[in-house]
Amino acid sequence: MQANQQLDETDRKLLNDIQWVFPLADRPYLELGKKHGMSEDEAMRRITGLRSMGLVRQINAIFDTRRLGYRSALIAFAVKPDKLDAVAEKVNQHPGVSHNYERNHEYNMWFTLAVPPDADMKVELDRMSALDGVVKYRLLPTLKMYKIGVKLDMVNEDAEKPKPTEEVKELNPERLEITERDKEFVRELQKDLPVISEPFKEMAENLGIMTQELFAKAREYENNGLMRRYAAILRHRDAGFVANGMVVWNVSPDVVDAVGFKLAAFPQVSHCYRRPVYPDWKYNVFSMLHARSLAAAEKMAIEMSQVISVSDYRILFSSREFKKERVKYFV
Repeated sequence: MQANQQLDETDRKLLNDIQWVFPLADRPYLELGKKHGMSEDEAMRRITGLRSMGLVRQINAIFDTRRLGYRSALIAFAVKPDKLDAVAEKVNQHPGVSHNYERNHEYNMWFTLAVPPDADMKVELDRMSALDGVVKYRLLPTLKMYKIGVKLDMVNEDAEKPKPTEEVKELNPERLEITERDKEFVRELQKDLPVISEPFKEMAENLGIMTQELFAKAREYENNGLMRRYAAILRHRDAGFVANGMVVWNVSPDVVDAVGFKLAAFPQVSHCYRRPVYPDWKYNVFSMLHARSLAAAEKMAIEMSQVISVSDYRILFSSREFKKERVKYFV
């Protein structure tokens, strides 16, 4: 039985809640308990259970890579099938590689690479692309970000006719000037939060401050866009979302931004970007779609295609997850 099938309605509501807004409070599990009509102990017991099932990957601050001054890009590798595992293993060793998937395409390995402000991405990429088995690669940096933020709906079933109902805000990609003290805050806030009564206490002590100052700083980072949110990250497949499709669209340049923002407004889309094209790669808009079955994902893509009036698209499903974790900043 899949982990997600063992959940009751309260578990599902709790999972929906903590993915988007986790309480920045001295006793966050007490706050969650109040909201869901249970004791602090019960909230902690349930979240511990959800972690042990493998559903909750981690609870921490989710930072904006570009606002921190890091540079990142999506990389597509075409790798000889018999060398794929060996190449993935080598690529995964890089601390800036957070996501790495096998996908059903000639470009069969897709990973994200982030490098700190003082590093040269080209040097890193030249080294990786020289690995035995890599036939060619495409560098696909973000030209425009329309949306970023996974929220898997654990309560409702896959939408039969998805609609662009979410309000999407323009995201500021400019680097913020941050101090060495800011970096100390980032190092603490990116740590996985333990399931104990006062989990933020140790973080604050490490910084030599009171927890209220820690929360105030986190809210400041949220307001200036350095931190996207403080939340739980779920494991998609364990949560029942086995169809993780990268839907790539060939959109006319004169309507690309309008289409990008409309795609971003679909709740089922977690990430949406404009990226460059190449002679062998014509798709300029990328949207990540999460569904409980391949058929549901394909049906959603058809509906989205009709809403945005773009018929030239492909879905690249992830067949294997080589790596998925948060980039650890300033370590």
